[in-house]
Amino acid sequence: MAVKNQTQLNGDIRDREVRVISATGEMLGIMPSREALRLAEEAELDLVKISPNAVPPVCKIMDYGKFKFEQAKKEKENRRNQKIVELKEVQLSMTIDVGDLNVKAKQATKFLEQGNKVKVTIRLRGRQMAHANLGKDVIMNFAESLKEISVIEKPLNMEGRNLILILGPVKKA
Repeated sequence: MAVKNQTQLNGDIRDREVRVISATGEMLGIMPSREALRLAEEAELDLVKISPNAVPPVCKIMDYGKFKFEQAKKEKENRRNQKIVELKEVQLSMTIDVGDLNVKAKQATKFLEQGNKVKVTIRLRGRQMAHANLGKDVIMNFAESLKEISVIEKPLNMEGRNLILILGPVKKA
């Protein structure tokens, strides 16, 4: 018996009737699966079930080896074209100076232009916990300075002693 995800072909097709498509893409109609298999053998090709959930199931007469090769080629091409988005982190402090903030903003800009997301964090130490609102102001000013090239993906929130904001690149239209 065939595995569920595996494509059924030739003798594995046990349906009484199937809708058949020729190798040229022409609709041959509904016929018994034995007759469809005979037509495929006459053309020296395979009978492949391409839509098992249809009523009746749809089968196509084709060269199965070539079909598998083309599918593998498409999957490889899709994997190559995939962009992996990374999460880069920029750490600020509550007492950061304007010059240092600009340096961090340039770094975050570089990350965003590469298409990566940026996690902006401030670690609150000791008595800074009592003044978390000052840290929130620093992060929001930082996000404001990057508003042309970024969008807030996860709003500012407090996780333990850390203030965290996640920025993502602006989608180009």
